Amino acid sequence: MKILFTKMHGIGNDYIFIDMIKNKYPLLLEDKIPKLARFLCKEHFGVGSDGVILIDSSRKADFKMRIFNKDGKEAEMCGNGIRCFAKYIYDNKMTIKNKITIETLAGIKEVEFIKNKNDIVEEYKVNMGIPKIEGIIRLNILNQMFYINKISMGNPHAVIFTRNVEKLHLEKIGPLIENNPVFPNSTNVEFVEILDRNLIKLRVWERGSKETYACGTGACAAVAIGYNRKLNDRKVKVLLRGGELNINWDEKSKFIYMQGIATKVFDGIIEI
Repeated sequence: MKILFTKMHGIGNDYIFIDMIKNKYPLLLEDKIPKLARFLCKEHFGVGSDGVILIDSSRKADFKMRIFNKDGKEAEMCGNGIRCFAKYIYDNKMTIKNKITIETLAGIKEVEFIKNKNDIVEEYKVNMGIPKIEGIIRLNILNQMFYINKISMGNPHAVIFTRNVEKLHLEKIGPLIENNPVFPNSTNVEFVEILDRNLIKLRVWERGSKETYACGTGACAAVAIGYNRKLNDRKVKVLLRGGELNINWDEKSKFIYMQGIATKVFDGIIEI
């Protein structure tokens, strides 16, 4: 069977998009999606990506997004993925709206198309909901004590502040925190370096995907925890390995907003 796909990325966090509205692939049954995701995401043997996202219709919102990490497990939400999702919808003329609603396992998210002075959509602004701060725990990892801020952005995050994110051995520390028993459903892990009140640097060990170039929910989680601990302001530019995101935790509504670009890489066909 031939499957049409589009590869896209949000500042380096890349996903394979499959349009289930246009193509109702009979192979994509519930029990086969995890295996397909693992195959497609595998570098050298598949397409290679951080995950697979299905574009589908919804009874609750304008569209529905389903996310599968490269380990085949379904995720609740993806900030970079949802911007790419919105770009796919806009580029393929699947809406005439300036804002769309997208159903996810983390609830319904609203995305606004941000145009430049030439009336061309340049960025995507996402209402990421209200952060749920859950407290601080201590973990001894490789004989080092880590103070971990637990927070949910619809998916779980562990935020840790450090002086220099580039010196971290993230490939050793990341999986030990991700899969620690204190996180029964595992967790995303963010290491944050505060540069000033409106600028932070972030490295992410993403649940089910290892280190990624960016994480939109992780950027929101880091800003929310930083503000809560009086380390940064509500409006912050977040520097990630793949680029920049602008995060704004609105004081009045309590919603946190993420704004950034999305990029199409290529269309393809894979036979399985």
